[in-house]
Amino acid sequence: LLAATPLGRFGSLRDAAAAVLYLCSPAAAMVTGHVLAVDGGFLAR
Repeated sequence: LLAATPLGRFGSLRDAAAAVLYLCSPAAAMVTGHVLAVDGGFLAR
C-alpha cells in the first residue's frame, strides 16, 4: 500500500488537522460541496 502512494508515506494526524484548519479558514470560503481527499495522492495515481 505504501508503495502505491505517490508521496511515499502514510498520512499523519497533523496532515488531517491541516486539512480541517484549511476548511475552517477564510481561505476556503468558496469551497462548497467537495470531498477533500487527504490521501497523499493515492486516488490520483
